[in-house]
Amino acid sequence: MSAGRELELLSVVAPVYQEEATIDRFCAVVAEALADIPYELVLVDDGSTDETWRRLERLAAQDDRIRLIRLSRNFGHQAALTAGLDHASGNAVVMLDSDLQDPPSLIPTLLERWRAGADVVYGVRRNRSGESRFKLGTARLFYRLFHSLASVELESNSGDFRLLDRTALDALLAMRERSRFLRGMSIWVGFTQTSVPYDRDPRYAGETKFTLGRMLRFSFDAVASFSYRPLQLATALGFLISSITFLAIPVVIVLKLTGNYLYGFSTVEITILLLGGIQLITIGVIGEYVGRIFDEVKGRPLYLVRSRHNLASTTGLAERTGTEVAGED
Repeated sequence: MSAGRELELLSVVAPVYQEEATIDRFCAVVAEALADIPYELVLVDDGSTDETWRRLERLAAQDDRIRLIRLSRNFGHQAALTAGLDHASGNAVVMLDSDLQDPPSLIPTLLERWRAGADVVYGVRRNRSGESRFKLGTARLFYRLFHSLASVELESNSGDFRLLDRTALDALLAMRERSRFLRGMSIWVGFTQTSVPYDRDPRYAGETKFTLGRMLRFSFDAVASFSYRPLQLATALGFLISSITFLAIPVVIVLKLTGNYLYGFSTVEITILLLGGIQLITIGVIGEYVGRIFDEVKGRPLYLVRSRHNLASTTGLAERTGTEVAGED
């Protein structure tokens, strides 16, 4: 462990989408929490259509520590977060959401663990105030499913709120897959990792942008990124049903020869529907993986940048990261 690290610059990265009611307060809380720490705040507008970008421009004009990236459209939370990480220049980088559920006041504690030698310090939520029973129940179900299927040890109730040393961040950014699950990817890279427990606050304002559909897609992206177990389960299910079918054939023959065979249209219909449903589910699972292969081989960039503010020269960024740039200010 490399204890006694010196902080040159801390980069705080946050994606922003439709947060006009929250962004001013978020920047103020970050500034208050990091008053004695050299930092930059990298904010990525993920295609907001409200007043978010205008508010960001005003804040950046008042404080040159606020760096702005405006994407050409909504690319999604993980892509926007990746854009911020690509542009972060600190030797320690913190990523969190801009809705103030993850408290910026915890960042100094993350830095203490980093100075003691941890390369990745992730927050683990003890309490999640303001979230419905349905959201909490589905979160528990997701972590249980992920633990049983995936190949990385992701701690339950750990989110994207975490600090990465520059070495760990460079390793993370070397992975450019499109179906991104950054909290799992940051565990996969290894290095020295530790956790910090905290209580998650309710949203400061507005509503969550993670609809049920987005949550389901994000969950499958997470599992598919770190496991091919669903494909194995589909294969095992096929073998199981085939075995039952082959065992049933001699039973039917014996019943037919002894005159005890019972004609049952309902039984045949149910069996056909059951097998058809299982086949469609299996094909669907295979299709999800094939679709991800299709996305990868197209080689499109993870995001496109529309404009930037208060950022140093980005010459060579596209070459280093494999990400194209649409334009810049």
